[in-house]
Amino acid sequence: MTTESKNGSVKDFIDLVKKSRRGKLKVYIGMSAGVGKTYRMLQEAHALQKNGISIQVGYIETHNRAETHALLDGLSVIPRRTVFYKGKELEEMDLQTILNRHPEVVIVDELAHTNIEGSKNAKRWQDVMDLLEAGISVITAVNIQHLESLNEDVENITGVTITERIPDKILQIADEIVNIDLTADELIERLREGKIYDKAKIERALQNFFQGDKILQLRELALKEVAHYLERKIDMEVPKQIKLRPEKFLACISSNAHTSKVVIRKTARLASYYRSPWIVLYVQTESESGNRIKLDKQRHLINNFKLATELGAEVLKVKSANIAQTIMQVAEEREVTTICIGKPHLNLFQVILRTAIFNQLLRKIAATETDLVILS
Repeated sequence: MTTESKNGSVKDFIDLVKKSRRGKLKVYIGMSAGVGKTYRMLQEAHALQKNGISIQVGYIETHNRAETHALLDGLSVIPRRTVFYKGKELEEMDLQTILNRHPEVVIVDELAHTNIEGSKNAKRWQDVMDLLEAGISVITAVNIQHLESLNEDVENITGVTITERIPDKILQIADEIVNIDLTADELIERLREGKIYDKAKIERALQNFFQGDKILQLRELALKEVAHYLERKIDMEVPKQIKLRPEKFLACISSNAHTSKVVIRKTARLASYYRSPWIVLYVQTESESGNRIKLDKQRHLINNFKLATELGAEVLKVKSANIAQTIMQVAEEREVTTICIGKPHLNLFQVILRTAIFNQLLRKIAATETDLVILS
């Protein structure tokens, strides 16, 4: 083994050790202020404490909400550090004290907060990264509008420029993400009851941020983000053989213009019904290569590819002498759940029937629980 490969091996092992020592990150995410993220974090803190976990509150912002503030009773709260900045006395989370006390778990609210100039880190999410690296697990909270990649979408929805943002990698490294969800009506009712802001701010909030259509769109963003997280987690952690795969359709077409169009349109309807991704596969044999295929067939093929794209499909064009084997390979690689082909009189089906590979295709379908649909 060369010195370079040895060093690489050592570095990989060190990274593995560091990862095992790293604290766990749990993020409560919501569509806006007032959905109950801080309340839920403090509830969890009490539950952990009752189960013998060493937990402390590193930073919390109750916004003077009585029900939330009451949950601080019985919890160990680390005092904030006082900072004088531009003639004002301000308070910040005391990162160093948390590191010194080294609890098993710490609550850190307002993840997107910008620290006062002169702090060790510019952003609170960077403080959280330091805590994780030190082996301290963190429970934190953030609103969906603070996610960097959604910045423009949120501005288009709300008309407000969000200046405090967190990088997407924070949610990507999270061990757990929990969405605190309310309907728009429930959130607006909480606002009217004075459970979110002081009475003086309620009317202004109703005229600006807290409007039904805006809340609904932000809610959709939050739900989608958690759904993406769950998909990533399933891909990484659930063994492939027991994983429930989402529906994915593979429409297999030939140069037969009319029947291919039927297969494309009917598969599009199936995919739409199941809200699933779908692929159109055309296997180009030697007899239909660019210099051999008739011009009218080539034109129809191009039109069918265009139709498939317009209907939302991903189009694959694969050169192969073995149609059935190629279908099997694509279905396996792309984790297809349903293969759609035309009626037996189609050229495609006749080619398959003339080959021993068809039996292999059926066996493969049975083994992977993939469905075969013959469209008329």
